[in-house]
Amino acid sequence: MLTYIYIIAIIAEGMSGALAAGRRNMDIFGVGVIAFITALGGGTIRDILLGNFPVSWTQHPSYIYLTVSAGLLTIVIARFMHHLHKLFLLLDAMGLIAFTIIGCNVALALEYNIAVVVMAGMITGIFGGILRDILCQRVPVVFRHELYASVSLLVALFYLQLNSMGVDQDLNLIASFALGLSVRLAAIYWHWSLPTFHYEPDRWK
Repeated sequence: MLTYIYIIAIIAEGMSGALAAGRRNMDIFGVGVIAFITALGGGTIRDILLGNFPVSWTQHPSYIYLTVSAGLLTIVIARFMHHLHKLFLLLDAMGLIAFTIIGCNVALALEYNIAVVVMAGMITGIFGGILRDILCQRVPVVFRHELYASVSLLVALFYLQLNSMGVDQDLNLIASFALGLSVRLAAIYWHWSLPTFHYEPDRWK
């Protein structure tokens, strides 16, 4: 189940990367690169930081074709993308959860400390979007909109807690997805977000 959701997620993330590139008027090559980085950047950074070589997508060339093709397809169907906004939000939430759990599993298999496992899950979940926004010269969305990075943290902690209790893997996946989707979609609907920090030095002079 996780593999299928992962494939759907990297396609959706590739398309979101293409849309971000389009907003910056990038050429076709730029669209493909941003699509690829958005979809697979988080896992790449995770593998490099954990010393998990070879990097996962190098062993699955089909992921490259999928993400780049998704980006280029977005150019063709861009005029219809606003009709798919709600579907994209759902797929993005599913991708966030799937990436987070996969990242945790990779770090667990390498026998890292629990804090590192949590960070590996979060890096996998959110770093593709961070790289996309940096390359498109935007403040990363994950740090300024509805709960997103914190959902990844919550899912990682919940998944690892159930894992430590010996809960069946399939049941753990279902429970983690239910929690993550519920919180993320509720945050979108009710505009939940963390408090923001405004630093204005002139204000305190």
